[in-house]
Amino acid sequence: MKKIFLSVTLFTSLALLAQDKMITKTGKITFEASVPAFEEVKAKNDGVTCVLNSKTGEIASLALMKGFRFKLALMEEHFNENYINSDSYPKATFKGKIENFDSTALTATAKDFTIKGKLELHGKTNDVTSIAKIRKTDAGVEIITNFSVNADDYAIAIPSVVKSKVSNKVKVKAEFTVK
Repeated sequence: MKKIFLSVTLFTSLALLAQDKMITKTGKITFEASVPAFEEVKAKNDGVTCVLNSKTGEIASLALMKGFRFKLALMEEHFNENYINSDSYPKATFKGKIENFDSTALTATAKDFTIKGKLELHGKTNDVTSIAKIRKTDAGVEIITNFSVNADDYAIAIPSVVKSKVSNKVKVKAEFTVK
């Protein structure tokens, strides 16, 4: 009888803890490293995982590098083989916290929150701070943020032959609806 009671208590506790975690596996990350007057250097990944702890504001995301799609297949090939080395560095991760996050105060009107954390990409980890617009929708909690990273900070070398055509400053947009 004690084992049954303990098992029921344990599963109930886990279920309650799991309710704090909100997740998506269909988040979107778009990045752009375009330079004016040259071919657009832009890619999108629609299969990004994001987990939000609605009680603590902790947030984490994971993007597989081979999930980024470019307008041109050759750009995608160069990205994976020459820049990111996707076989050696298959993913990018972010772990951080949304400051002063209170999920119970969210409304349909987006509010600005500061997200601080660490972005690991290409074997390097750096601090990232961004402003996110967060709101409650019928589909869940929507999080949209824009920030920039420097390729140099992640030891991503841009070959000299295309240095004038690819920006070292990469604009990143992340969009998640967690539930």
